[in-house]
This record gives sequence, structure tokens and C-alpha cells, in this order.
Amino acid sequence: MIRTPSIFVSALLLLQALGLRSQADPPPGAKWTPIREFTDEFEGKDLDLQKWQRGNPNWLGREPGLFVDQNVTVQDGKLQLCIKAENPPNAPKGYHDFTCACLTSRNRVRYGYFEIRAKIMNSKGSSSFWFFNNTPEICTEIDVFEMCAGGSKEAGKIHTGAHVFHAPGVIKEISVPESFVLPAAPEQDFHLYALEWDVDNLRWYVDGKLIRRVENMHWRQTLHLLFDTEIMETWFGLPDKNTLPSVYEIDYIRAWQKR
Repeated sequence: MIRTPSIFVSALLLLQALGLRSQADPPPGAKWTPIREFTDEFEGKDLDLQKWQRGNPNWLGREPGLFVDQNVTVQDGKLQLCIKAENPPNAPKGYHDFTCACLTSRNRVRYGYFEIRAKIMNSKGSSSFWFFNNTPEICTEIDVFEMCAGGSKEAGKIHTGAHVFHAPGVIKEISVPESFVLPAAPEQDFHLYALEWDVDNLRWYVDGKLIRRVENMHWRQTLHLLFDTEIMETWFGLPDKNTLPSVYEIDYIRAWQKR
């Protein structure tokens, strides 16, 4: 994998100096066309169920937090994903005390520029934006971010990653995580988070500034796009129930592909 630490340092300094970028645009240097199946302003009264499904077809959530449909709503022009301190009725073994939320794209995609304007939840529960697909032949994942707040030791950091769980010719699982300290508390305001994914590279952006690049040696599978909230007790810590319910808000998702 190719990494350029000097770019990461410069990007974070630019974030501090220049502040937010409020207009969503893909990077210059290419002709882009919108991907309508992955673009949503969340302006309706409910989800566009032709684009999205509540929950995750692959699993029920990270124990003890169970994904429940009621925790995924559209309000005031924003997608809202909630964590609540409650015992879900008739929950499978291992799920108790918390309910969480997940939204999964109905379609899969390969390559493009994907940007959201979002404010993470103000608790130790995770707020995440990622891509994933699992077949018997290949299983890969790209994490645009996983973040938390609420007094966690990981608060104020953006965790990025890319993973190959199994694939032809891959003997051992591949994982390339990288974390960065953000210049502002991400739970206090909306910021722009984006992934540029093409046949050659993966690039991560915060507020329009490049923070990371990884050579694309493996991530050429079509993937679902997901947003979720989870309980990550051993990583972020168990949420204080006094901080719940807490909400991860997404103002929009906009996506483009190169012509």
C-alpha cells in the first residue's frame, strides 16, 4: 500500500486554516456524472425505499446493540440514525440494553466519488459511513469513517480503513486502517466526509481536503453503501445511558462517477 504522510499533515493544517467547505463537488480533473441511485437529499417525509433498506442483510448489529428499523428516520430534511438505551422485545441472545440503527443501499456500486454532510452523535456510540459486500468468492469493505464522542478516548478522531476478508489468491486477511485527529469536535457541527474510489486509488477527504490515499490493489468488487450506529464497547467504550438517545444526522449523500 502507498501512503504519503506529508499529505495528511498538510491536509489537517489546511482544515484548520480554511475551515469548512459547504458546497459539494467532486474533485477537479475529470468529467463526472451523478449516480442517482446513491444520491439523496432526504427531503421527503420518509426514506426512498427504492434506494434504501433499513437494517443490514448480513447481520443484526454488534452485541449488545441490536439494529431496529424504528431507529432509522427522516426528519427536518435529514437522515437520522439513533442509539437508545432500551431492551428490544424478543431480541436474539446477546442483544440487550441498547438499540442501534443501520441503513443499507439496495444497489451496489464500484468506483465513484461519494460525499456526505453529517454530524456524528454526541455519545460513545459509533457513527459510521462505509461500503461492504460479502459473497462466497470475495468479501471486502471500505470504511470512509468510524467516529464517536461522549468522552471516549477515541473522541475527536476519524478512523478510516479498507479490508479484504477473503478473496481469490488472498491467503491472510488484509486490513489497512489509519486514524487522524480532527481540528474540531465533529459532534458539534456538520462536516463534509468523502471517498474517491477508482481503479487505481482510494482517497479520503474531510471538508474538501485530502487526508489519505491508498493504492487500490484489491477493492474492485461492487459494494453496498451503509450508514450505521453501533456499540463498540472494547474500542470506543460503552455509552453512558444518560447520554442516550443520541442521533447521527446526515444532511445528504451525493455521488458521482467518472464518464
